[in-house]
Amino acid sequence: MFFNKFKEKMTKTKEAFSERVNSLFSVFTKVDEEFLEELLEILIYSDVGVTTAEFVIDELRERIKKKRLTEADDVKNELKLILEEILQSENSEEEEKKTVILVVGVNGVGKTTTIGKLANYFVRNRKKVLACAADTFRAAAVEQLTEWMNRSNVELVKKEEGTDPASVVFDATVRAKETKADILICDTAGRLHNKKNLMDELMKINRIIDRELPEYHKEVYLILDATTGQNGVNQAKSFLEATGVTGIVVTKLDGTAKGGMLFSVLKELNIPVKYVGLGEGIDDIEKFDTKKFVEGIL
Repeated sequence: MFFNKFKEKMTKTKEAFSERVNSLFSVFTKVDEEFLEELLEILIYSDVGVTTAEFVIDELRERIKKKRLTEADDVKNELKLILEEILQSENSEEEEKKTVILVVGVNGVGKTTTIGKLANYFVRNRKKVLACAADTFRAAAVEQLTEWMNRSNVELVKKEEGTDPASVVFDATVRAKETKADILICDTAGRLHNKKNLMDELMKINRIIDRELPEYHKEVYLILDATTGQNGVNQAKSFLEATGVTGIVVTKLDGTAKGGMLFSVLKELNIPVKYVGLGEGIDDIEKFDTKKFVEGIL
């Protein structure tokens, strides 16, 4: 299902990446520096990022030499393997054990929408889901989250705007124990203008979760908008420093030619991509599959 939806939704990235790569290989005669330089340009154009693109080319050059590759198909397959290795990461654990997911990200990346999709995804997988509206500073955040949770019939723990976020999380941990929730998803403030305040707030929230739900596995998911390209990588660096991100959820992957930014996130920051958003519908989110992603764009 993921592969079919991916192929259907990823047209822009596929055009930017796959068609250019295939065009280069269609006139392939031999592996020389001119060929590798053209491939490097394609990777950078596809928003893979300069550092990661150079790594891919250096690794490909080394493997071609070591394995004595001369055929176009062999070189292309080696390129696929390198890209897959960059994206390899641990599988999500939230479907195997009770989990608290803290969701972070700047305003405008689709954080509320993604929480709604994740909640629905877990409900579809027969999990008892509870949500927490701990972004109490952004106007209308609670109302928007309420609407999304109603669509999946998921209970939302919330308080009035301006309430201390940690107090909302505390109430949510109490409710999680009462309802025996499998998954607790907590929205958090979408601001990064003051890292210290953000870190202090999240540390306070983490202490409450550790104290009240010690048996729960904990994740911090950073929501990144794929249309921002390499700016998304910079956001990830900042949030990683401030919050200890454990996974990435990429939104709007269907609406951009900048899907290559996933490679930069994994290679430069070593943060696994957990899920990808492939549209506006409540079902348009899928667990990230490395092999299918690479096959889809190549």
